[in-house]
Amino acid sequence: MSGRGAHLVLWGALAASPLCADIADLSRGFEYADRVVVKKSERKLYLMKGDEVMKSYDVRLGKQPVGHKQEEGDLRTPEGVYRLGRRNSSSSYFLSIQVSYPNEQDRAGARERGVAPGGAIMIHGQPNEPIYSSAYYAKRDWTDGCIAVSDPAMVEIWLLTRPGTPVEIRP
Repeated sequence: MSGRGAHLVLWGALAASPLCADIADLSRGFEYADRVVVKKSERKLYLMKGDEVMKSYDVRLGKQPVGHKQEEGDLRTPEGVYRLGRRNSSSSYFLSIQVSYPNEQDRAGARERGVAPGGAIMIHGQPNEPIYSSAYYAKRDWTDGCIAVSDPAMVEIWLLTRPGTPVEIRP
């Protein structure tokens, strides 16, 4: 789904969200975030406009959250500077936005180690078909290296960012 249909679905999901009032307030003086900062040690994602935090969200990371992603399958969330890429409204998770990992530095490091760097790192919502309870997803790092947020948070991130927005993932 793309274009107007996807936006109608997103706004429908937003209307059902407890965060609807917050987005309504933002949309009056609507501005996109000019960067995203993820602080892994804090388990937080920040939408930034200049030096100001527009919004912040709790995140869950890869099952091995400490350290920079080194290779495919290591269950780590990368660290570094990337960009938001393609958006997927039909993913296995409630909305997803690609992070541009691996960058050239990541590929070079993986080549030196003789491994594949991995990829498909996303910021995404909760699984469309959960295997575990909602408490499981809310309280532990559970992804294969992605950055997971609640579904209402994902709607806001989707609406307040654009492709190409810088993403800084810090330890």
